[in-house]
Amino acid sequence: MDKYTQYEKLNISREVFEFGENILSGLKERFERIDETAEFNQLKVIDAMHRAKVGEACLTGTTGYGYNDIGRDALEKVYAYCFNGEDALVRPQITCGTHALALALMSNLRPGDELLSAAGKPYDTLEEVIGIRPSNGSLAEYGITYAQADLTEDGEFDFETIKAKINDRTKLVTIQRSKGYQTRRTLSVKQIGEAIKFIKSVKPDLKVMVDNCYGEFVERIEPTDLGADMIVGSLIKNPGGGLAPIGGYIVGKKECVENAAHRLTSPGLGKEVGASLGILPQFYQGLFLAPTVTASALKGAIFAANIYEKLGFSCVPNATEDRHDIIQAITFGKAEGVEAFCKGIQAASPVDSYVTPEPWPMPGYDSNVIMAAGNFVSGSSIELSADGPIKPPYAVYFQGGITWPHAKYGILNTLQKLVEEKIVVL
Repeated sequence: MDKYTQYEKLNISREVFEFGENILSGLKERFERIDETAEFNQLKVIDAMHRAKVGEACLTGTTGYGYNDIGRDALEKVYAYCFNGEDALVRPQITCGTHALALALMSNLRPGDELLSAAGKPYDTLEEVIGIRPSNGSLAEYGITYAQADLTEDGEFDFETIKAKINDRTKLVTIQRSKGYQTRRTLSVKQIGEAIKFIKSVKPDLKVMVDNCYGEFVERIEPTDLGADMIVGSLIKNPGGGLAPIGGYIVGKKECVENAAHRLTSPGLGKEVGASLGILPQFYQGLFLAPTVTASALKGAIFAANIYEKLGFSCVPNATEDRHDIIQAITFGKAEGVEAFCKGIQAASPVDSYVTPEPWPMPGYDSNVIMAAGNFVSGSSIELSADGPIKPPYAVYFQGGITWPHAKYGILNTLQKLVEEKIVVL
C-alpha cells in the first residue's frame, strides 16, 4: 500500500498530494538543520533536569496550600537552568500567556512608572492589560503610563526613537518576540539581545521583559542568555510540548520572579503556596518533549510558506528566511481565503474534525476572529491550529503540529479546501 492511499482516505486529491511532495523534495537539508537544533535543545533540557535532581517523588502533587511541594520547586529550578535565569515561576494557577504577561507587568511596575514597548504595538489582548483600550484593572487605572517605539519599516529596532522615549519614569521595557496579529518579521534572539544592550546603555536600571510566546526552543539561545530580566510564556505553547493542559511561566532575575510570585498568590506568601495537584507529570514530560515538538511545528510552518508563496501569496516569514518562532502568516487579501484555510485545519484535527469554524467576537479583540483548533488541550497553539482577525489585510496565522506528519496533512488539507473553493488553481 503506497503512502497516498492513506491521504486519499482523508480526502486529499492526487493533485494536491503531488504538489506537496514536489515542495518537500527541496526541504530535506533545511529539515535536517531543524533536527540538529532540536537535538541541542533536547540535551539542554535533560541537563537542566539532571542539575535539578528530578526524581520520581517530583512527579507527585500536593493539595491545599501546597507547602513543601518538592516537584513544583524542582520544576521551577529546571526552567531556571534551562532558560538561564536566576529563578522561575511555573504554575498551573497562571491561566494563559496573557495572564503571565499581565502578572509580570503588574508586579514589577508601580503607580507613576511608565512602560515602554520597544517593538511597536503589543499583542491585541495586552491592549486592555496596559489600558490602550480601557478595561477594568488595567495598568492605566493604577497610574502606570505607556509609551511605544515602533519598529522601522524593515522590522528593525528604532534605537533613536527608543532612546527618545526613555525618561525618568520609564521603569520597564517590553519586547514582543513574535509577530502577533501583524505581518512583521519575528524578532531574532540576536536582535533582541542587541536591543537589550542598547536599552541598558541608556538607562542601566531598566528592566527588560520579553514576551517569549511561540519562540521557545526555535533557536539554541533564549533572550535571558542575552540579558533579558524576564522572559514570559504559556505552557500550552512550545514549552508544554502538547501535554501541559494549562499554565504559564516567568523566568529571569530573582527579584522580578519574586515580585510576580507575591502578586500571583499574596504578599508574604509568594512561591511558598500554590498546590500542583496532579499536574506535574504533564509539565515535566511536556518540557522534555518540547524541543522535538517545536521542531515538528517549525517544519509545518516552513512547508506552508513554501506552498503558499509558490501560489503567489505573501508569507511572513517567507519561504527561505530563518525562523525565530513557530508562527506562519499568510496573507490572502480576502476573508474567504482565511476562512477556507481555517476550515482545512479544523477538518484535519483529531478532535472536532466535523466542526466548521466561524468568525466570532472573541473577548480581547477588536474584530471578529476565526479560530481552527480541534485539539486535545483546548486552545493549545502548539497543537495544529490556525486563526486570524477578519479584517484587512486578511491574513491567517498558522502554528503548531505536535508531530510533523500531522502538520503536513493539515497544510495539505488547507490547500485542498482552497482548491475546492476555487480560491487557488494548481
